[in-house]
Amino acid sequence: MSATRIDARFAALKREGRPALVTFTMAGDPDYETALAILKALPQAGADVIELGMPFTDPMADGPAIQAAGLRALKAGQDMKRTLSLVREFRRADDATPIVLMGYYNPIYVYGCERFLADAKAAGVDGLIVVDLPPEEDEELCLPALKAGLNFIRLATPTTDDKRLPAVLKNTSGFVYYVSITGITGAAAPDTGKVNDAVARIKRHIKLPVCVGFGVRTPEQARAIGQRADGVVVGSALVDAVRKSLDPDGKATAATVSAVTDLVHGLARGVRAAQRVS
Repeated sequence: MSATRIDARFAALKREGRPALVTFTMAGDPDYETALAILKALPQAGADVIELGMPFTDPMADGPAIQAAGLRALKAGQDMKRTLSLVREFRRADDATPIVLMGYYNPIYVYGCERFLADAKAAGVDGLIVVDLPPEEDEELCLPALKAGLNFIRLATPTTDDKRLPAVLKNTSGFVYYVSITGITGAAAPDTGKVNDAVARIKRHIKLPVCVGFGVRTPEQARAIGQRADGVVVGSALVDAVRKSLDPDGKATAATVSAVTDLVHGLARGVRAAQRVS
């Protein structure tokens, strides 16, 4: 497949000698307009790559913060059509920042795989992370996505041993997402030493960038992880910032967008302060 915005962004960051800040927010949380305002503000705040969550009722790999964000979005009427609309509206002003849709297969299956891939590509989506589709099911979505020109980003975890890793990485493109902890999103802080060893092990198998997520919340953690990883992913901390900014009825306030962007500014400073170690 030809180069995507994801490939271009990581190539540019490699020339700069720094890791990427990859941010995750939930599409439609707490409502469509606020989610769009957050999405548009992320690049200026320091996000290099944006992961946009596809709301789902049963997000089995996610912790309470992201579960709650998805439920808020669904309650506000978010669906796949509106998620793709968010991307289209974002692309009107930003044609450079990569966007990855992240979530579960069910909403894609219900929408229709062929229709989804065509509409996602047309909207300006660059890649997919579908956490509940294993490599054994690559013909279901992964291979059609690659054919459509979308990166398919796979997760590797602390339990992905050297025997399993080649299968996980076989059709991966864009970057590899390393899950830094065993468990759900936002459940614990990553152990930097173990993460560094895991990143080095993955890099022995593949030349793609390796980004680390699950549990990264502070600029200090982002800086430490960024010394070895090619990217640092932050999600639960950002959706938690949305939650804390809401009024007693769960509605957005004047502080909601800035609650997210202020945190991203700090995380971006942390990532940019990382002293890269090869």
